[in-house]
Amino acid sequence: MNQEVRVVAEREYLVSIVDSWRSEFVRTKKLYARNLIFAPESLKQVLQLEELIDSSDRILYLPDGEAAKSFTALQEMWNYASDSGIKRTDAIWGIGGGATTDSAGFAAATWLRGVNWHAIPTTLAGMVDASVGGKTGINSPAGKNLIGAFHSPSSVIIDPTLLHTLSDRDFSAGLAEIIKTGFISDIEILRLLEGCADLADARAIASELIIRSVQVKAKVVSQDFRESKLREILNYGHTLGHAVEKRESYQLRHGEAVSIGLIFAAQLSEIVLGLSTSVVEEHRRLLTKFGLPTTYSAGAWEEIYALMSGDKKSRDGGLRFIGLTDRGHPAWMESVSLGELATAYERISV
Repeated sequence: MNQEVRVVAEREYLVSIVDSWRSEFVRTKKLYARNLIFAPESLKQVLQLEELIDSSDRILYLPDGEAAKSFTALQEMWNYASDSGIKRTDAIWGIGGGATTDSAGFAAATWLRGVNWHAIPTTLAGMVDASVGGKTGINSPAGKNLIGAFHSPSSVIIDPTLLHTLSDRDFSAGLAEIIKTGFISDIEILRLLEGCADLADARAIASELIIRSVQVKAKVVSQDFRESKLREILNYGHTLGHAVEKRESYQLRHGEAVSIGLIFAAQLSEIVLGLSTSVVEEHRRLLTKFGLPTTYSAGAWEEIYALMSGDKKSRDGGLRFIGLTDRGHPAWMESVSLGELATAYERISV
């Protein structure tokens, strides 16, 4: 199955879709004298990394989920880098979901002002989104991913067989990012998912969905690494999604929050950009089919609005959103009025 997608950012690297992450990991880590591996504690038995490392390598198991993106976890990662004697000629690895690769990448970006790092995502969301593109970071009390750096990995190794043990809930959450990619760019993704009767059918075509999604992200990132404008299309559904995540204290999966954000962005696109009602309903139909949420609490609007106003995607005091004029045609919505936002939110409220 081995396929490669090239990304050209501040450095050029390959996203490799492989049959055995273990073989690729062992081969690649031999390029370095020392390797420091960060992985979630919950995957310790699944990954069995101790069988694959040398005496000069170190492993630090991190808390699960967004807890890995805390300043406390980052300090422990820096301490391990110091204790392990990690130099600029060595490498850091993030093996796990998106939270793990985000924090591992940021540890690599900040240790010695930047060392090589490699990502092996183990979740669908990590494979199609978090590990590709060079955005690294941790969360802060002010919001999600507000502390971070652009620091591309030296490689990304994707092994779809890792998804065999991924829960249905986490697989569905990853599909939210894939559906987003279909609506902003590759409408063939939408056709493929429309042809799926259920989650089992989507699992059966996971490799094709991953490759198509990575190709879209690689193309966008290669044209606009530091998000001067074009890369913002990848944030479709994320402004409200991040607000929902924070309000829920990160108890929702990222993709579940993004799913709600996608419906909101589609409704807002209908109001501001004239997106057809049929495309809005296509959003709802696809997301619902895979068990993803499409509504949110009516009573949360004021808090959600305040959280969106503090999002890093707001500019010059105004909220801005990525919307659609049609499937595969993203557009920018600048300084959307409070009335328009409230109307869109009312349409997703329960």
